[in-house]
Amino acid sequence: MTLRTDPQLDEALTALAEAEGLSKQEVVRRAVLERYERQGHRAQVDAIATELIEQWGDVLDRLGSV
Repeated sequence: MTLRTDPQLDEALTALAEAEGLSKQEVVRRAVLERYERQGHRAQVDAIATELIEQWGDVLDRLGSV
């Protein structure tokens, strides 16, 4: 895969790679995997929140009106 960067991104990528002692490829790889994991976690939290609101929504409404 070829990644096209603009000067700003290349500068940031170079700085991160040097600071972390990694290759640019590894910095990009880790960033993509981290975002992928966060997105999966966010979807899980959203699903659980929806389930809990369905289960306890009426109680929460009553508590909020006190």
